[in-house]
Parts: sequence; structure tokens; C-alpha cells
Amino acid sequence: MNRWIDRCCTGIEALIAFFLAVMVVLVFGNVVLRYGFNSGITVSEEVSRWLFIWVTFLGAVVALKEHGHLGVDMVVQKLPPAGKKFCLAASHAVMLYIVWLLFQGSLAQTRINWDVTAPVTGASMAVVYGVGVVFSVLAAFILALDLWRLLSGQIADEDLVMVQESEEAVQLKEILGTAAADGQGSRK
Repeated sequence: MNRWIDRCCTGIEALIAFFLAVMVVLVFGNVVLRYGFNSGITVSEEVSRWLFIWVTFLGAVVALKEHGHLGVDMVVQKLPPAGKKFCLAASHAVMLYIVWLLFQGSLAQTRINWDVTAPVTGASMAVVYGVGVVFSVLAAFILALDLWRLLSGQIADEDLVMVQESEEAVQLKEILGTAAADGQGSRK
């Protein structure tokens, strides 16, 4: 199952990279055409905006799978393993509920906007709201799988806090750890 999820996330990352490349070409090409040739790509802004929305939501799926979202864990870190398990299960249950609400709202908006066309491309505006449905389904699957692993005892005690510190906090700890080690070495 993990290999399948990893392959899906690799595919999502490739899709994100492709979307970003298309965005760069559209926006940069539009700038060059406007300033250099007094023309432009009419669909550039609309398609770039849509791609940006899709990149954001698909990136959130990959970050969810990698537990890359930031969080505050000051209290949870101090709890015993049973408390950490309870907090993790409760947070996953709340996130599943929120994802369900997002799914319902996105599905309703997709249905409402199915026949509404975009002003420039003429494409259905359901493309914009459909990303919420895609995100909700993928996020619910990842969250449910994590919750199942927790309830079946497949998550080690050291992995019960599923948030990551910011890169700056990790660097600060490394610097302080190095400075403390250097200070102890110079005292001897």
C-alpha cells in the first residue's frame, strides 16, 4: 500500500511540476509578447490562475502524505504515549470531518458551476471547484490510512507526533546544539 501511495504522490509531484512549467511559459510568454510585440496570450491569466489553484491543492495532498504541514506540538510532546495516541486519533477524526465538509461544498459548487463557462477560455468553471473534490478524496484516503495504522498499532511511539518543525527551528536547534557541544568541549 505504501508503494502505491508513494507512486501516486510521485505522479502528483510530476503533474505539479508540469503545471508550474506551463504557468511559467504562459506568464513569461505573455509578458514578452505584451512588452515586445504589443500583443499577448488571451488565456494566459485564466489558465495560470486555474493551474495555481490545482498546484496548491495537489501540493497539500503531497504535504499531508509526508506529514509536512506545520503544527504546534508543545503540549502533545509532553504527553505519555497513550495521550499522544488519543490526540492523534482525535485530530485525524476532526480532519476527516473537515475534509468531508470540503468534499460536500466542493461537489455542490462543481455541480452548480458545471454549465457556467469561463469568460476567456469558455471552459466549464467546474474545473476550478473540482480540485476540492479531488483533494478531499485523496486527503480522506491518506487520513483514514494513518488513522487505521494508529488504531492497529502500526505507528511507533516516536512517530505519534505527526507535525514537522519549521526549517528555521531545526536549524536553530542544530546551531544551539553545536554551540553547546563546543562550549562543553572548551571547558574540559
